[in-house]
Amino acid sequence: MRNHEDAEDALQDCLLNAFAHIKDFDERSRFTTWLTRIAINAALAKLRKNHRKREIPTSDPNPPGELERHCEIPDDAADPEETYRLRERREILNTAILGLRPRARRVLELHQLQEHSVRETAQILGISIAAVKAHMFHARLALHRMPLLQSVGRSVRASAS
Repeated sequence: MRNHEDAEDALQDCLLNAFAHIKDFDERSRFTTWLTRIAINAALAKLRKNHRKREIPTSDPNPPGELERHCEIPDDAADPEETYRLRERREILNTAILGLRPRARRVLELHQLQEHSVRETAQILGISIAAVKAHMFHARLALHRMPLLQSVGRSVRASAS
């Protein structure tokens, strides 16, 4: 039958047919011969039925003794839990950034989020390179001290270990 579940289904069909037709058993042959013929017919019917629909088992893609190899198509869809976790972290980080002082927030947005260099950030804001570096230092320090981000950091470290 190629798999255990189909064999069980065929056995159940066999026993059900035998029970339903026990009155038709006329004792021209032995009972075991009659029952064996019903079992063979049930197995053949199950094989014919399964021949039309092809199923690939998820537990063991290539059972021992099976010559045919099954190709598994990789699922490129994002893991919903990971997507939710990343979205939640992004929202927490955005909330924390909004809690920074306006100048530090603007420097952080330009330099880290928009990926401008320190020199470009200084030119855009019309401040010195040293001032950009100082604002970045204070922004990072403020973010590091925020309780909101400390809980995110703990959850990231816990999931990594």
